[in-house]
Amino acid sequence: MTDEKVLNDHPDNGQKQDPENARVERAPGFFDRWTQVLFQLGLGGSALRVATNVLLLLAVVGVVFLMREFYQNVPTDTTEIDNRADEVIVTPAVEIEEEQIFTGAGTRGVSRLAQIHTNIPSRPRVEVITYEVQEGDTVFAIAEQYGLDPQTVLWGNYNILLDDPHNLRAGQELSILPVDGTYYEWQDGDGLNGVSEFFGVDPEAIINYPANRLDAATIGDLARPNIAPGTWLIVPGGERLFISWSAPVGVTRDNPAVANILGDGSCGAIEGGAVGFGSFVWPAENHYLSGYDWSPETNHRGIDIAGHEGAGVYAADAGVIVYAGWNNYGYGNMIIIDHGTGFQTLYAHLSALYVGCGQSTGQGEAIGAFGSTGRSSGSHLHFEIMTSRYGKVNPWDFLPPP
Repeated sequence: MTDEKVLNDHPDNGQKQDPENARVERAPGFFDRWTQVLFQLGLGGSALRVATNVLLLLAVVGVVFLMREFYQNVPTDTTEIDNRADEVIVTPAVEIEEEQIFTGAGTRGVSRLAQIHTNIPSRPRVEVITYEVQEGDTVFAIAEQYGLDPQTVLWGNYNILLDDPHNLRAGQELSILPVDGTYYEWQDGDGLNGVSEFFGVDPEAIINYPANRLDAATIGDLARPNIAPGTWLIVPGGERLFISWSAPVGVTRDNPAVANILGDGSCGAIEGGAVGFGSFVWPAENHYLSGYDWSPETNHRGIDIAGHEGAGVYAADAGVIVYAGWNNYGYGNMIIIDHGTGFQTLYAHLSALYVGCGQSTGQGEAIGAFGSTGRSSGSHLHFEIMTSRYGKVNPWDFLPPP
């Protein structure tokens, strides 16, 4: 018997059926027979659920496989992307006429490649800014922080620091120039020729600096320029001599009264007295610093030797005391010794003085004690060596190696 049998007679009336409405009876296949058996055994529902789970698992595995194949073909090396972008950028430009460029949605356009890296050029500062001094700051540290010479910090703040780095105090607000140079407040009657010559620059350096906001076309006569008194001007590259009131050079036994302007420690006429050996010893037990070093560029023409309050201070060479007492310009209690050899030595910020005017002292003899009097941020000895011929000299060149 074949798998298909066309039933042409209806069982009820025995009449022939229309071929279009004929029903086709199929023999049960392999899957159908097993399905019937499972249902007869009561396992049909379980089998259906197992089959459904198997099909779902196969679908998930297929999706995972396809996703893996897709991502393996996507480049992840940003260098390769950069290189591709560079290749596109360096492609020779095609000249496009103006009427060929279209914009708007759905129209042709000239697209721009997205840049992966954007470089923003740094612009140099041209304005003066304000800096609040912190505890522990020095003129050197502030200058280094802003990429300036230390003398620029002093020249830009004379009204506060008076050309003395020891005047630096926490809480002060300093003007920080954008470039090395000086800062000058214009006075009534000033001329650009005179001011620029004083600072060693050309007038154009002042006129053309952007932050000064001067117009060369309206500046007028350089001898009497149109600059309002009180205007602060940056003098890029400008320099000047430091103003110092600490101690004059040449306080000798022959003329000790030259130090009268310094304070009550000045002495009267002195005759005779000890003469030094022409060589020097360290004026303290410690042979290292606790503050500023020799630094003419910051008007610090001495060295700050470390020592605790009350430690002994000794004469660096034999000589005569030509100043002993208070200094009104920041050095506190101070002693000056004239050695009779063309040299004088200075000892400042003392807490105690053991000698007086006109007294002779031997080399290495105790003359006072460490302190922090005057403009001082801690106990130390400010020590200077001076000559009548060369002025203040570097103590390191005359003291024995530490």
